[in-house]
Amino acid sequence: MPKIIHYRDKCIGCGICYEMQPMFWRMSKKDGKATLIKALHKKGIYILDINERDREESIKVVEACPAKVIKVN
Repeated sequence: MPKIIHYRDKCIGCGICYEMQPMFWRMSKKDGKATLIKALHKKGIYILDINERDREESIKVVEACPAKVIKVN
């Protein structure tokens, strides 16, 4: 099963992930950074299982992130 991995501490809050996949992301009003919705949190890393049909679009988000803090496995 593919996973989105987000290193939130290094996020710059540009919002491209939210613009491209609003069903997985939201922008925090508290600190302006992106938050991966319903993700498991482990030591500053957020991990979300996704289905195979969302993998292609998630890879586009990875490529678009200017801070390079998102990965898809």
